[in-house]
Amino acid sequence: MRYYLIAGEASGDLHGSNLMKGLLRNDPQAEFRFWGGDLMAAVGGRDRLAKHYRDASFFGIGEIVRRLPTVLSQIGECKRDIAAYAPDVLILIDYPGFNFRMAKFAHERGIRVFYYISPKVWAWKEHRVERIRRYVDKLFIIFPFEVAYFAGKGIDAVYEGNPLMDAVAERCAAMPPREEFLQANGLGGRPVIALLAGSRRSEVRNNLPFMTALAELMPEYDFVLAAVPWLGTELYAELLAGSRIVCLYDKTYEVVRYADAAVVTSGTATLETALIGTPEVVCYRTDALTVWAGRRLLKIPYISLVNLVMDREIVKELIQQDMTPERAAAELRTILPGGAQRERMLADYGSLRERIGGPGASERVAARMVELLRGGGDSLRGNDNGAKR
Repeated sequence: MRYYLIAGEASGDLHGSNLMKGLLRNDPQAEFRFWGGDLMAAVGGRDRLAKHYRDASFFGIGEIVRRLPTVLSQIGECKRDIAAYAPDVLILIDYPGFNFRMAKFAHERGIRVFYYISPKVWAWKEHRVERIRRYVDKLFIIFPFEVAYFAGKGIDAVYEGNPLMDAVAERCAAMPPREEFLQANGLGGRPVIALLAGSRRSEVRNNLPFMTALAELMPEYDFVLAAVPWLGTELYAELLAGSRIVCLYDKTYEVVRYADAAVVTSGTATLETALIGTPEVVCYRTDALTVWAGRRLLKIPYISLVNLVMDREIVKELIQQDMTPERAAAELRTILPGGAQRERMLADYGSLRERIGGPGASERVAARMVELLRGGGDSLRGNDNGAKR
């Protein structure tokens, strides 16, 4: 069968690549075309990569408005590419602002649509549930609390666990020993604090200056930034000028695993850090327009996935004006070795892993997708209005 996948950011590329591996195991004749990144290209072939997410990732209302002509051009480009490829199924991976447009386009042309990693409609823009009913044949979710939520909306979603468990297990198993990694990167003399400033240019600009100020407040620690290679070196060089922060590219999991604690920009990285087992403080700052919209639309008590999954505060969240270097330093000291909250947080991480479930989610989801495509299962779209009752 022919599969067209769309992922618009690094986490989608990771999960898309693991899903593609599972699809190949369940459908050895699978053919792919995709918007994604290097990880998906390693599985499906670089000649099958229609667009790299580094050229198509825009975050926040402000950035989308500023880049609107580019965004609209890419929407048209993707539609034409889908039509030319004529896949058996379009698999959308998160990235809702773009992907819902593709879902509508494919549905209207009789192409089956699977949505993998549901948009967070339970957090904001709940009206998007109707688009799922109308344009998506089957929804695949990755958080246990989403099962009841979507059932309450009349949608029979598939939950097979969280694919981050696969990613964490695979990457950690392939890592060098801690001392070897630290020595190879000029570290090891002092405790290490990992810094994750985001995977988008705007996120890094909004959050990295705060992190450099934090490093100056805690000179007894080595601060290591897990930089993302697709943003290039110039951005980091500009923002880190004069800083003592060590910048390592494409080593995020290693940096997090071997750090004593982490400061993490909100997003998927908060959950990855917890599953790896490194105590963290979550910090987030964005542009004023996005904050204004978020305060009116967000329906959730937390911004980190760790706290959302557990439905209580596991990790401290410092947002906007609360995100000061002084507060972050104080919170870090409570979770560093010997800190009053460290063991409590590590125990909570154990409960988090139990709630999410074990590895193998990517394989199980792929098997369900192939089964559905071969006619061995039900469909979300079961009546005239698109909702499965």
